[in-house]
Amino acid sequence: MSLKEQADGLLRQAAEAGAVPGVVAMVTNRQGTVYEGAFGKRSLGQDAPMTADTVGLIASMTKALTSTAALQLVEQGRLDLDSPAAKWLPELGEIQVLEGFDAAGQPRLRAPKRPITLRHLLTHTAGFSYEFLSEDIQKYQAAKGLKGIFSCELAELRLPLLSDPGERWGYGINTDWAGRVVEAVSGQKLGAYLTQHVLEPLGMRDTAFCMTPQMRARKAAIHQRLEDGTLVPTDFEVPQQPQFEMGGGGLYSTVGDYLKFIRMILNRGQAAGGQVLKPETVELMSTNQMGALDVLPLKSANRMLTNDLVLPPDVPHKWGLAYMINTKVLPTGRPAGSLMWAGLTNCYYWIDPTTGIGGVFLTQILPFADVKAMPLFFAFEYTVYQSL
Repeated sequence: MSLKEQADGLLRQAAEAGAVPGVVAMVTNRQGTVYEGAFGKRSLGQDAPMTADTVGLIASMTKALTSTAALQLVEQGRLDLDSPAAKWLPELGEIQVLEGFDAAGQPRLRAPKRPITLRHLLTHTAGFSYEFLSEDIQKYQAAKGLKGIFSCELAELRLPLLSDPGERWGYGINTDWAGRVVEAVSGQKLGAYLTQHVLEPLGMRDTAFCMTPQMRARKAAIHQRLEDGTLVPTDFEVPQQPQFEMGGGGLYSTVGDYLKFIRMILNRGQAAGGQVLKPETVELMSTNQMGALDVLPLKSANRMLTNDLVLPPDVPHKWGLAYMINTKVLPTGRPAGSLMWAGLTNCYYWIDPTTGIGGVFLTQILPFADVKAMPLFFAFEYTVYQSL
């Protein structure tokens, strides 16, 4: 059977069985798209089908695009990876480390042992977390009357570190801060910078923090999986007039658009609209930038938003300057040295420079690491490698 027949069969069956409301998936090589499929509905209970151009919240898949923007400024000598980032964004110099809470529930804070750098932010080693991954951050937010990152209010970035910069990998609001650094250096809003210097050269015209009317007309609803396994459409949406554009998770996009970014990485920075990054920058962002540290499994502190993310214990994972790197071949067939990450809404991508392929898989389901969607992504990836 061809890749088309196998992948279509897998994804169609999942949508028809109700495992996912709808799914879009595509695969590219260095030349162009080699597979695309879309199955199911944009919103359960409505007629609109999932299509190749369906728009979804890509959440943390935003991070690689924000990292690309920051690295363009590094290439130009306007930023560097290892100076204190407060040099460009002074408020980063005011961030402190959370040591615990006093008897009244107020946070006890201290100065970090060393300054936060852009490298720390891009490798998730600055010490930041997310509220849905840390009860201590939730406690801090409650003490300070904060609303949470998805309010996109600037005050929500003023969270303490849970560890000193450079000492451990911790997934959190690092890339949101990197986006603010891009704004400080470029003098543009993050969305405007991305559009001009990343999205337009890549031909990504369906990607934005603030959806156009045409994008909104094709948007899939985010579905919540309840404890009994049923899926319910929600009206969850990232604020469309935010105080800050969330460089770590605020973009809406299509699978076809994101595939263009993947193709650019496979082509060492080259895109139809010109050279987006230098080959040596792509090499740098695609190799281990955290030394002896490893990416750690994610432990949920909010089961509505995420399940635990378990990593194979026998495969150490590293982080480049934009995404995670597996150091050994994975059961799906993805070779060592490949790149991947995901978004909270159960969208996933991988980039395999060895084989010269990459894929994007999009559903719109919470919580992350969904019991049906994540295994379906891995089954899709396995199908791709089996048919190569």
